[in-house]
Amino acid sequence: MKKFCIAVFLCVICVVIPARVSCAIEMGIITGDEKGTYYQFGLNLQELMAGHGIKLKVYPSNGSIENIYAVYKKPAAQLAMVQSDVLAFVATVQSNETLKMVAKKIKMVFPLYNEELHIVARKGITDFNDLSDRRVAVGEDGSGTYLTAKLLFEVSGIKPKVMVNIGADEALMQLKQAKIDAMFYVAGAPVKLFTENIKQEDNLELLPVMNNPILDFYPGAQIPAGTYAWQDKPVNTLAVKAVLISYDFELKSGNCENVGRFAQVLSDNLDRLIQNGHPKWKEVDLRYNLKGWNQCECAKRHLGPPAQKKDPARLNPVLDAIKAMLD
Repeated sequence: MKKFCIAVFLCVICVVIPARVSCAIEMGIITGDEKGTYYQFGLNLQELMAGHGIKLKVYPSNGSIENIYAVYKKPAAQLAMVQSDVLAFVATVQSNETLKMVAKKIKMVFPLYNEELHIVARKGITDFNDLSDRRVAVGEDGSGTYLTAKLLFEVSGIKPKVMVNIGADEALMQLKQAKIDAMFYVAGAPVKLFTENIKQEDNLELLPVMNNPILDFYPGAQIPAGTYAWQDKPVNTLAVKAVLISYDFELKSGNCENVGRFAQVLSDNLDRLIQNGHPKWKEVDLRYNLKGWNQCECAKRHLGPPAQKKDPARLNPVLDAIKAMLD
């Protein structure tokens, strides 16, 4: 009888455990460079979701434009991270009609954190305005760094000698070899690439941004002294809000339900991410009122009535300035 009970117990385990595994939701999130903050956030979310029945695959990418296409075309990737100025870029700089169409079907799940503009340059170059007639790496085509750099040069009137379209790793290598004069990188500080791959003896520094037309478009930010071991002074720069996005799925679809459950788990466990994740989680305010972006209905259905903070001073000035320029 005892042997029979043990056999029955083992059979129950074999039936129940596979059933539990099969119920797991499989989702994907498109992030960014593996040494960037987007990717680190993706890994934090992957760990969190694993304990709540969501198997999250984290995909690296070249940046915001690729990510917009991905949530539209890639069935396994329902989520992505982009910069908040991506819509301004599509509206003013991009001429690709397909991209414009796709951008209209993108919705925000949550606003995240401010991404600081890092301009790393050879010593002797003083600030953003000194990039005129210089060789500047602006990121790969379609990356968030690329679109912000293009907007900044468009707005400021500063014209570099050449804009080099290469990724951050290659850009830093060429900067150390004096093949270029400066590189752009938009990411939440501290950036792993600059923490691990720049030393004092490399004679590189972060450039401040003090160009008035630019600061009319973007909110100012500061990278505190000592954020990087080779950086002994605070650096005034600008900020771009990172946004977690999804496609505007049909409300009755499985993807919509999954996005909603994902949003609820994130919202309910933000404190855990703040305590255990990347330092930038400490800046995340899920109620931030980001003008120009609408929260997707899939998330709203699981989160209940919106609790957006009404703080006009914190709205996104980029889209306001773009609209004023087009009017």
